[in-house]
Amino acid sequence: MNIRPVLDRFDAIASWLQSPLLLIIRLYWGWSFAQTGWGKLHHLEKTVSYFESLQIPMPKLNAIAAGMTECGGGILLALGLFARPISVPLIFTMIVAYITADNEALHAITSDPDKFVSAAPFQFLLAAVLVLAFGPGRISLDALIFRKSAAAK
Repeated sequence: MNIRPVLDRFDAIASWLQSPLLLIIRLYWGWSFAQTGWGKLHHLEKTVSYFESLQIPMPKLNAIAAGMTECGGGILLALGLFARPISVPLIFTMIVAYITADNEALHAITSDPDKFVSAAPFQFLLAAVLVLAFGPGRISLDALIFRKSAAAK
């Protein structure tokens, strides 16, 4: 019995789900990033105070940088515009969030993985890593723009 044709068909069907799934991830987490960043910028003094309590150097500058990265990066992520490049600063921001605000969860990555994955930065980090690894999918501005520019050459 040759199972290869069945597996090939299954792979083709399953691959069809990639772009809709990436769209859902980008829309939900991009919007969530944008809202979180907007909140940081809209309540800047409160964010600065929180960053000071975490002993983050230059708390106002870092609050603005984190807020703008999350807000602007979240919008770009949701649109699927420069999605892979913008995922890098979003990932960096979430790693910094783990190191500063959820350090205990970060250190529990091997001893208590539930604590690590239930920390606030985890899902944001995961969404950004998925987009970095797999791209924004076919349902994105990147696909639309770069498909047209490739066809024009």
